[in-house]
Amino acid sequence: MNDLIREIENADSIAITGHINPDGDCIGSTLGMYNYITSNYPDKRVQVYLQEFPDVFMFLNGASTVKHEADDETYDLFMSLDCGDMDRFTPFVRYYETAKRTLCIDHHVSNKGFGDVCYVESDACSAAEAIFKLLDEKKINQQCAECLYTGIVHDTGVFKHSNTTRESMTIAGILIEKGARPSFVIDETFYKKTLTQNKLLGYALLNMKQFADGKITHTLLTKEDFDRFGASKMDTDGIVDQLRLTSGTEVAFFMYQAGEDNYKISLRANDIVNVSEIACSHGGGGHVKAAGCNMSGDPEKIVAEIVADIEKQLG
Repeated sequence: MNDLIREIENADSIAITGHINPDGDCIGSTLGMYNYITSNYPDKRVQVYLQEFPDVFMFLNGASTVKHEADDETYDLFMSLDCGDMDRFTPFVRYYETAKRTLCIDHHVSNKGFGDVCYVESDACSAAEAIFKLLDEKKINQQCAECLYTGIVHDTGVFKHSNTTRESMTIAGILIEKGARPSFVIDETFYKKTLTQNKLLGYALLNMKQFADGKITHTLLTKEDFDRFGASKMDTDGIVDQLRLTSGTEVAFFMYQAGEDNYKISLRANDIVNVSEIACSHGGGGHVKAAGCNMSGDPEKIVAEIVADIEKQLG
């Protein structure tokens, strides 16, 4: 019995959360853990807390039970999944502070470790993969398998990113054998887009700019742009990945206005640049090839600063 299973068995109530602006791995990991616990330990009280996420993930079992706002509940065990540090779950930090026991499972290289029990497997392609390795494979049901498969699919970019390994493919195969539906998951959460999402993507690509002789590709969306299309931050999925695919691009970064003078920045690299270093230097985090941060100030100055950081590594 590993420490994760021991902590689950010793707790009567469990809170699970992931990082702010939850992505496919965060959503799949938290709901995968939720389904594992509720199916194998039905007497335990389990609640997932996440910020709002796109409706395309609502087919995952348990998604409709997720709470998007903190409440006054307290829990025996608090689980942080797919969070590089405690700042990544600030909306729900009260559960960490009031829980009897705390646990972290993550795969971010920037994670320095926190919680009473902490698993950080930076070689894992996703938090979902790291979680799979800690669970009893025989006790993973179809609902849990589909959630974890979703997490792996999203953090590997449908098995295209450099973090895709033989082991991650093997685990994905096991999850398919347990009932995960690959075509359905990929189509529903990756390729299908609403009219609003397609319009926003088209506008973002129409206004993209390049620097460093085409090695850096960038675009920006303002509050006015979102208002123009009746869109929200949840309609931005896939924009930075499309920028990265532009011929000649080494690094792509996408910015959108998150507040009056605050901007969310997503960075993706192809071969040369470590974007985690750049994100960490601005209070963010992530992986070598995929990272993000928030910055405040004049957007033109922010763009110039990020471009300069990238150019230092390009040489």
